Formats: sequence, structure tokens, C-alpha cells
Amino acid sequence: MLHPYPTYLNAGDNTWQLVSATLVGLMSIPGIAVLYGGLVQKRWAVNTLLMTFTGFSVVLVAWVLWTYDMGFGTPWHVGPGILNSMVGIPGQVVGHGMEQNQANIPLLSGAGLMPQFRFPQSTLVYFQFVFAAITPLLFMGSVLGRMNLKAWVPFVLLWSTFVYSVNAFLIWGGGYWAGKGAIDWSGGYVIHLAAGTSGFVAAAVIGPRLKRDREIAAPNNLMFVAVGAGLLWLGWNGFNGGDPYFAGANASTAVINTNLCAAAALLTWVLWDMFAGPQKKPTFLGGVNGMIVGLVAITPAAGFVDGTGALLMGLISSSIVWLAWNKLSKVRPFSKVDDAMGVVYTHGIAGLTGGLLVGFFANPDVIVYIGSGGTSSVSYRGLIYGHPWLVMLQLMTALTIIGWDAIVTFILLKIVGVFVPLRYTDEELELGDVAVHDEEVYPDERVLERVGRAGALASASKATSIHSAGGAGGGGGPDVALPPTGMTASTDETTWEGGGR
Repeated sequence: MLHPYPTYLNAGDNTWQLVSATLVGLMSIPGIAVLYGGLVQKRWAVNTLLMTFTGFSVVLVAWVLWTYDMGFGTPWHVGPGILNSMVGIPGQVVGHGMEQNQANIPLLSGAGLMPQFRFPQSTLVYFQFVFAAITPLLFMGSVLGRMNLKAWVPFVLLWSTFVYSVNAFLIWGGGYWAGKGAIDWSGGYVIHLAAGTSGFVAAAVIGPRLKRDREIAAPNNLMFVAVGAGLLWLGWNGFNGGDPYFAGANASTAVINTNLCAAAALLTWVLWDMFAGPQKKPTFLGGVNGMIVGLVAITPAAGFVDGTGALLMGLISSSIVWLAWNKLSKVRPFSKVDDAMGVVYTHGIAGLTGGLLVGFFANPDVIVYIGSGGTSSVSYRGLIYGHPWLVMLQLMTALTIIGWDAIVTFILLKIVGVFVPLRYTDEELELGDVAVHDEEVYPDERVLERVGRAGALASASKATSIHSAGGAGGGGGPDVALPPTGMTASTDETTWEGGGR
């Protein structure tokens, strides 16, 4: 008799984890690609898309070959204190049938902190991969419009190895801060605080965009921004809803809390814009910022707080980040660093705020895992429920993430910069996608028609010359398309200007 499932597997839990992972993956491709691609100047849209897809791909390859085990494997005892449980031993998680083994995180399994997984290792590996992949894509927003793709790919590879894997192990893999009792539901620290910190450092090291790019804040396609923002919002149901690892009641709690906090934060930002903003006008981009702040802030707390806590976290986090965006951005060092998408605010400060607020609002009545037979249920108690020490744990964990990520990001960029320029040349920055990719996201139809006509004429001329010369090797016209006579290339829009049809 054949059976469809191993004895350990629960089809419902496995399905939920795979669906959740796919939702998170959609937040990256196409979510981040469309969101950032719509926000940048149009001559950088193709570059943004390619950075997104290459970053996603390089993380996956490294993830299955060595970095997953560094974040969720057996601890690598490299020294005393925090070094004793800071990172896992590198190793691959594919081949020899390993993908179908029962999922396992060595320091958590059997420790009384969670039930045994009821899905295969491949599900866990892919679920955690999409979190690892979206993190560098988030801080990519800090360096858009100038970072060299030839530097981006190796940097993402190194960053995932020496930064992300350490963050993940310290908090999610049962490492040092997890052992002390620090909590981060789905990545307020591991993902968002890390992205804000590393993005800010990278923007400082690589330098600013061209002046005209910094001065033009209008997105090239607001509808694409809306599509990307929508994918992020609903994709976050998998982001936070999948992190109990089981399709239980707590997964539903995390999903409703995620949406409540996002809605409250969006409305709060819009109200701040209306009554205290520079123009005293509500804007859609402001609403998107508020939405992202709410989603980020609830991420470390989604399965630990109740609905009231989620609403308050949306209100508080959005107000703090709005003030930082409008006030803190005018003082050093923030005023001197060109963080293109404001990642340090909407992810860094929002993630830090959410991570600290869970220390206040974690509710012991919100049960993560139900205990029976003398085993206590798993829940957490914040300051307002009588456990002030959780706030201090959250603060010390945050300082570790900020310090490690900032220092290692700086070092990695300097290393990569020895072998390849971190930044495109000024000439390439002037032209953007056409210079670095030979592609445009919105090619001008008239230009395509003219260039095509010129190319056809050149080909015909070349063919005539070859025929007249008696075959190959004869002279001929150019085999590249040139602009029609009297037209010049515009460095701003990369289209042909001048001359009539």
C-alpha cells in the first residue's frame, strides 16, 4: 500500500507554510520590483528590476549551499559569551534526500519552546529563504540610482553570509539572544532593523545620487507603486501569518493584527500630513509610507499582542516615523546621507520601534502554542503586564543588530570596492538604464520607429554593397542604428530630440 504523506506530515500545516512562503516571495518579485521600479526616475527602472531579480536569485543559491545552516543549524562555538551561540556551522541542505526529512531547528526542537514541525525540511528551508531574500531587496532602496550591479551581486552574497545569517541565528535559530528571552515574531529586527541599518551605511559609503535625481521626488508611475504596495500589504499575511509554523489560532491572530496595525498606521500618517505636513495635504505616497511603517512595526509583535495592542502600535509607530522623516532627516548624519527610498525610516526606525513596543504590549493571554499534560502554554508578558525586563532585552538585542550590521556592512563594501567599483561613473549615471543595460522601461515609440527605419536602411545599404562586391568581405553601410540626421540624444530622458518626422 502506498501513502501520500510521511507519518510526521500534516497536509494542512505543510500547505499553509508553502502558501505563506509564496506570499512572501511575491512581496519581492514582483512586489519590491514594481514598488521601487515605480518610485525611481524612469531611466533607473530597468536597473531596479534587475537588482531585485539578481538579488533574489543569489540569496537562494547561497541559502541552500551554506547560509541556511548558518542561520538555523547547529551552533558554531567560535568563542566565549555571545560568540558561543552567534552563528551556525555552514552546510548544504540539498542532496541525499535531505529535502524530505522532517523539518528541524536543532536548538529549538525538543526544548519545550514549540511543537515538532509537521512538514519537511524543504518547506522550512524555502519559507526561511524568502525572508532572507527580501532583506537585501529592502535596503536596495537606499542605494538605487547609483550602485553598480557588478558590485551588488557579490555584496548581497557576502551580506547574506556574514550579516543575515548571524541576525537569524541570534534570534530565530535559538542563539544567544533567543536564549536570553528576546523575541522577534517575524523579522522586525532580523529583517527590517537590519535593512535600515545596512542600507543607511551602504548609502553613506557609496555616495549620493546625481543632484537632479535627489531634487526630483515624483515617481515615474504611481499606479505601479500602488500595485507594489498592495502586494506588500496582502503578502504580509504570509509574512506574519506563517511564522507560528502551524495553521493554528495564533496564525489567524497574527494576520488580523498585521492588517489592523497597517490600517491604523496608514490613517495616522495621512492625518499627520493633512494637519502638520509641509503642504498640509494628504498624499498617496504618504499613505504608502504609513502602511509600510505599520506592517514593519507589527512584524516583531504580530503573534504576541492582541488587537488593541496592534492598533496602538500602528498609531505610535507611524507618529514616531513621521516625525523622524520630517524632522530628524534635517539633522546630521541623516541630512548628509542620500537614502533614496527612506529605508532607514520606514524599515530601520519602524522596526526598532516595533521591537521595543512588543516589550510593552506582549500579552500573556495571547497563546502561541497550547500546553497540555503538565506542559505550560507558550506566551509572553510585556511591561504593561508586569514584565519590564522584556523591554531591556529588546533594547540590548536591537543594539547588537545595529552594531554588528553597521560594522560588517561597511567592511564588506570596502572589500567589494577593491575589486569592482561600487558606483557607476557619472556618464553612466546621466544615462541610466540605456548606458548600463541597453534597455529602457518605457521606450519611445517614435524613436523605435525611426531607429528601426534607420537600421533597415543601413542593412539594405550593406546588402547592396556586399552584392556589388561579389559577396562577403565587400564594403557596406554601418550595421548599427543611428539617430536620423538633425537629432540628438537627450541625457535626461534618453530619447531622440530635434528634427521632424
